[in-house]
Amino acid sequence: MVIARSCSLTAVADVLAPLMGQSYNTLRERLRDTYREAAAKAGKQRVELDVTESWAPWLAWLLDGWSGQQMAIAMNATSLGGRFVVLAISVVYRGCAVPVAWKVLKAGEKHAWKPEWQALLKRFKGLLPEGWTVIVLADRGLYAKWLFEAIVELKWHPFLRVNSQGTFRREGWYHWKPFSYWVPAKGCRWQGRGTAFKGKKSQLRCTLLGYWGEEHQDPWLVLTDLAPECADACWYGLRAWIEQGFKHSKRSGWQWQHTRMDDPARAERLWMAIAIATWWLLSVGGEAEAQVDEPLDIKEPSVPGAVRRRGKRWRIVGIFQHGWSLIIAALLNHQLLPVKPGRPEAWPRMPDSYEKSLAASGVGGGG
Repeated sequence: MVIARSCSLTAVADVLAPLMGQSYNTLRERLRDTYREAAAKAGKQRVELDVTESWAPWLAWLLDGWSGQQMAIAMNATSLGGRFVVLAISVVYRGCAVPVAWKVLKAGEKHAWKPEWQALLKRFKGLLPEGWTVIVLADRGLYAKWLFEAIVELKWHPFLRVNSQGTFRREGWYHWKPFSYWVPAKGCRWQGRGTAFKGKKSQLRCTLLGYWGEEHQDPWLVLTDLAPECADACWYGLRAWIEQGFKHSKRSGWQWQHTRMDDPARAERLWMAIAIATWWLLSVGGEAEAQVDEPLDIKEPSVPGAVRRRGKRWRIVGIFQHGWSLIIAALLNHQLLPVKPGRPEAWPRMPDSYEKSLAASGVGGGG
C-alpha cells in the first residue's frame, strides 16, 4: 500500500506480483482472502478476520513506546459517497489521526448509531494502565448524555461540544442561565462546575468550558467531567485532526474513494490495513518532526490555512506525507525500513493573556 500509495487490491497486486515473482491473478486472489468472509474462501480450513478482536492489540501496538501518558481520541462519522458511512474512533496525532476502532454501515439505510458507538467504546474497557489521561472529543452532532456517561465509565474524560441553545446552572446558584450567558461575545472565556440542561432526564453534572475565539463564528461550549482547573477549552481544537485522518483514507492517501466494494463487513476488514499503513507513515513522520529543535525560518503566511501552525513553528509538510517520503527513501537507498514509536505533541494551551484575564476575573477553578 505504501509503495502503491493506494489501498486498491488491483494497485497493490500490480506492485507485489513482479516484486515477488508471482502471478498477478494468483496474488490478487490471495490478497482478496484477507477481507473475504470464510464462506467465500476455498479450502476446508476457512477462517475470517474478526476486526473487533483486533482493536485491543492494535491499540497496544500503537502505544508501544508512546511518549508520555496523555492521549486524545476523537469520535466522528465519515461517508463514502452513497455507499458507506463509517463510525470511527481515532487517536489524534500531530495534526492527523489514526483509527483504532470503527463500524462500517451501508449509506442510505436507517440504522441506530447509539448501540454501535457503545459497542466500539466497550472494546477499550480496562485496556490502558492506571495513570493515563485520555480525553475523548466529539462535535455537537454526537452529543448525548449516554455518550458522556459511557466515556466516564471507561475512566476516560469526555470533551463533548454542545449547541448554544441549552442552559447551565453554576454550582451554588439557583437560577439557570443560557449557555450564551457565560460566553456572550468573541474574546470571552469561562469555565466552571455546575449542571447542564434543565430536563430531569437530560440533566448532567459536569464542567462547562466556554471559549469564543476571535476567528470562530460560534463559541466552543464543551462539557467534561474534569475539574475546571484541570481542563482547557482549547483542547477541543484537537478534534479537527480526525478530519485529516479521513482525508488520508481517501484522496490524499489511500484512495479508498475508488473502491468497488459494497459489503460493509469486507470494508471493515480493509480498514485494518488502512489503519496500520496510516500509523506507519504518521509514526515515522512524527518522529522526524519531533527531532526538529530549531524553529523554521519562515514568515507567517498571508493566506489563512496556507500551512498549519505547530507550536511556534509552521508545518510545511504534513507528517503523513513526510513519513511516506522517508520510507520510500529508505527503500531506494537499500536501508532498513524505519519503525518509530509515537511522539505526540504537548496539548495546546490558551495564550498567556487569556490565562491572566481568567485569573483576574475570579471565574474558572472555583466553579
